[in-house]
Amino acid sequence: MSANDLFLRSAVNDLYCDHHGWLQGWLRKRLGNTFDAADLAQDTFVRVIKARSALDIREPRPYLSMIAKGLLVDLFRRRSLEQSYLDALAAMPERQQPSLEEQAILFQALMEIDRLLQGLGPRVKQVFILSQFNGLTYPQIAERLGVSVRTVNNHMAKAMEHCCLMQIQLQLA
Repeated sequence: MSANDLFLRSAVNDLYCDHHGWLQGWLRKRLGNTFDAADLAQDTFVRVIKARSALDIREPRPYLSMIAKGLLVDLFRRRSLEQSYLDALAAMPERQQPSLEEQAILFQALMEIDRLLQGLGPRVKQVFILSQFNGLTYPQIAERLGVSVRTVNNHMAKAMEHCCLMQIQLQLA
């Protein structure tokens, strides 16, 4: 192990010892749940370790809370998406509902799609979903949204580019 790795390991250890309790309490106040707070606190430190940034942190609490806020947003978005998915399943006739295994696979795919579309504007995302999931043609989308076919084409190009870049980023992470 190199000297830099030892310094990094020590910095992470110090950061964890000095701020883990505070971070978990901070998260508990926002979540009202000790278990989720503990999970998100651990995930925050995992992000610090992966980023190899512990040596560069000058203001630990603002830095940790910034990471934790992002994780909170992800948690709430996942729960909202999960509830919408469960509501859609509940609205289906029982004989058409997928098996539990298929439901899990579908939900994982839904989460992946949500991750890929994260950061797109609402209109671009809507155009992408209407095209890829509803199977509408560009003229049909243009008519439905009251925009030109050229605008739909531009939105789709932007969405596809964004999805490709997000996929590359997820693979590198």
